Amino acid sequence: MNQSLDGRTVLVTGANGGLGEHFVGQALDRGAAAVYAAARTPKSWADARVRPLALDLNDPAAADRAALAAPDVDLLINNAAIAPAGDSISGPEEELRKTFETNFFGTLRVARAFTPVLAANGGGTLLNVLSSAAWVNVPTGYAASKAAMWSATNALRFELRGQKTQVIALLVGMIDTPMSARWDVPKVSAQSVVAQAYDAVADGSIEVLADDQTRYLKSRLNTKAEELYPWLDEQLASFVP
Repeated sequence: MNQSLDGRTVLVTGANGGLGEHFVGQALDRGAAAVYAAARTPKSWADARVRPLALDLNDPAAADRAALAAPDVDLLINNAAIAPAGDSISGPEEELRKTFETNFFGTLRVARAFTPVLAANGGGTLLNVLSSAAWVNVPTGYAASKAAMWSATNALRFELRGQKTQVIALLVGMIDTPMSARWDVPKVSAQSVVAQAYDAVADGSIEVLADDQTRYLKSRLNTKAEELYPWLDEQLASFVP
């Protein structure tokens, strides 16, 4: 830990999950004045600085209610997401819509609801937790939804520049959390991902590539498509989600 969040008020969506708990805990360790721990079913926290907050990304009105309940937020962490078992881009449309409703529309809805809150608190910071799956040919609704949210994050950065909001895209591969337990592949620790995210908040970065695989993948994105995608096919051949 080498960057402070002294005095900042943080809101973390998906706060009850493996990554979310680290976002809450490390914010406190770095000196945050308060952390709103948002979840569909909020839980109790031992630290009095943590403020449980009900927020269901699939409820169209929930984001606006959360913004009214948390008017002092100057750092928003959009962490909540789903990765359903059996997820497939060719699966039932209803299931794909559920994934997009949470990972894209729900996340964007929270960002939009808190835009005026961040503006009122000096611009603040918006950090969206994305995935390197946005850049690869993984045939899942999860990957497609994260690709859409990567594009939206870059658009939000442009749109919110006038109110001086720092918009950060956090991209990472597999993180060692309960959500990824069913995949037997190399994973980066949640602690490391969150530490890099908060370092970026403090030093003014706009993108975090949180593991070696993601950093290497980003370096390959300018490769000719006829070379890139066959290479990706080889990387994914042994990976069965």
